[in-house]
Amino acid sequence: MKHLHYRLSVAMLVIVVLLGSAFYLIDRYSVRMYYEELSQRLNSSLAMYVVNAKPLISDGRVNDDTLTELANRAMVINPTAEIYLLDPDGRILADAFPPGDVQVDQIDIAPIRDLLSESRPLPIKGVDPRDPSTRKVFSAFPVPDQGDPDRHAGYLYVVLGGSHYKAVAVQVAGSDMQRMVAAAILLLVLAAFVAGTLVFSLLTRRLRRLTADVTSFTDDKFESDDPVAAAGKPKDEIDQVRNACHAMATTIQRQLASLQENDRLRRELVTNISHDLRTPLATMQGYIETLFIKDDTLDPQTRRQYLDIARKHASHLGRLIQNLFELAMLDASRVTPEFEEFSLTELIQDVVQEFELQAQEGRVSLSLEPPQEAVSVYADISLIQRVLENLVGNALKYTPEGGEVSIAVQRSRAGVGVSVADTGPGITSEDLPRVFDRFYKAGAGAPDGNGSMGLGLAIAKRILELHGSEIVVMSQERRGTVFRFDLPRFARAA
Repeated sequence: MKHLHYRLSVAMLVIVVLLGSAFYLIDRYSVRMYYEELSQRLNSSLAMYVVNAKPLISDGRVNDDTLTELANRAMVINPTAEIYLLDPDGRILADAFPPGDVQVDQIDIAPIRDLLSESRPLPIKGVDPRDPSTRKVFSAFPVPDQGDPDRHAGYLYVVLGGSHYKAVAVQVAGSDMQRMVAAAILLLVLAAFVAGTLVFSLLTRRLRRLTADVTSFTDDKFESDDPVAAAGKPKDEIDQVRNACHAMATTIQRQLASLQENDRLRRELVTNISHDLRTPLATMQGYIETLFIKDDTLDPQTRRQYLDIARKHASHLGRLIQNLFELAMLDASRVTPEFEEFSLTELIQDVVQEFELQAQEGRVSLSLEPPQEAVSVYADISLIQRVLENLVGNALKYTPEGGEVSIAVQRSRAGVGVSVADTGPGITSEDLPRVFDRFYKAGAGAPDGNGSMGLGLAIAKRILELHGSEIVVMSQERRGTVFRFDLPRFARAA
């Protein structure tokens, strides 16, 4: 930001210097134009007075003595005046200067005609015969022939601001007044530069603070407690930038926290997967090796028992791998629900029949509390069936003998509420917020002895999120757990 401030200051200095120089040049030009117009207006009748004073041309001949006399008189009155006598075509007939001073023999008479006809605004400039490279204001008047008054003999051409004026102008150029004007312009330039620098400093102050906040935030490796404080209601673009930086910093911190949490979950997932996969694999390997080692000594009943145990662990391993694959597909958004309208009541009845044998083996009561009439929902039937299977299977797994698992359907104006309740040991308040995490560990209350809740709840949560629904859990220790979610009755508007 310091570099920006310096660049703005340098740019301000350049602009002020250019403006000061332009002002000085415009002032000099306007003063010169003002003086030339004023001089031409004040001396516009000078040539007429000289022509009317004495005859300059008589019978086609120039009265040189008269011209010299009148020129000297005019130069006494106006030292900057230089007089020339021209013929009608602009050729110089006579002048009052030493030989060799006049550099041209003829001048353009178009400016003279413009001045006499007043067809152009003043000042009107013509050629200076003593310095043809410059053009100067002048006075002019027609000269009659004294011998033939009706004959137009030429023009009297009076240059205003001749060589004497140039010499005086050179002296005045270094006068105190010129130096004072130059000093005043220089002071104005410096004052404007200082004022502009202060203004830039004030305007960039908030930008410097924002830069310091962003730099501090990055130097702290995006872990600052108050990253780039917001400006509240924005008053200008700088406040908008600060608010945008605040939002960006907050998003970065949130994403970093999410990445750190995901990394933690990844490490935990690897640990849990390795544990849950190693257990059935080790068991299968142990029983199969036993069969190879003691094959000749084992009776058929023991051999079948060992094979049955190995089969169960293989089945468990397959289900675990299938769940991992299914959850990975859901997390990667590779599953697209195929919405349709179907009878939720019939689907729940099918799920109850599917788990009826398991409930009987565990001596658990599995019941359905349907509404008075059939209820239809708009969802993916196969995915909702997967949710119900996970919830019911999990409830039966944790409900002890003599317990009860019930499924209730409640119809409302907006949709249909489904709840799966059990009378199991419940979930502790410490474990409740994490029941939907992958490989959630519920402690020692699990029937399999290792406390693994598996991936069923995580899969159910992802599926319901695809349906725009949220699953909630309510639990009390030693009283049971209830999982509840809603489904729409009709197609939702896009």
